[in-house]
Amino acid sequence: MLQMNIYEEFSAWLDSLLENNDMPESTKAFCFNLYEESDEDHLYAVQLIAAGSFDASDEEGDWACDEVWSCGEDVFTVDTSDEDDTGWKHAQELFCEMIEEYLASGKYGHILKDSKGVAAGFVDGELTVLFTA
Repeated sequence: MLQMNIYEEFSAWLDSLLENNDMPESTKAFCFNLYEESDEDHLYAVQLIAAGSFDASDEEGDWACDEVWSCGEDVFTVDTSDEDDTGWKHAQELFCEMIEEYLASGKYGHILKDSKGVAAGFVDGELTVLFTA
C-alpha cells in the first residue's frame, strides 16, 4: 500500500519539475532513473529525464540514453528502512507505484502521457515501461 505522505512529497517534487512544461520539442518519452544512494542506509533516489527516442520493446533501455533534458541533481530521495525493505526491488516497486499514481491523477500527469512512453528502472538494470501511447 502506498504511503500517502511519501506520495505527496513525490507528487510535489514532480509538480515542481513539470509546472513550466519546458520540455524540449524533441522529447519522445520520459524515464525515471533510479539510484541506490546508500545500501546500508536504505536510501534510494529518482531522477527524471526526457528522451529523444522511445522503444517499448528495448528492455535494456538504450533509448533512455538519448537524453534531451534532465532534472540533474534535483532528485527525490526515499528512505525505505521503516518499511518491509527487501532492498532495491522494494525501492523500484515503490517508485513505480508512485509514478503510476502520478500518471493517473497527478497535476501534470498529462505532460508525461503526451509522450510515447514512460519507464522507470535502475540505470544499470532493465526498465519497466509504465505507460505507452
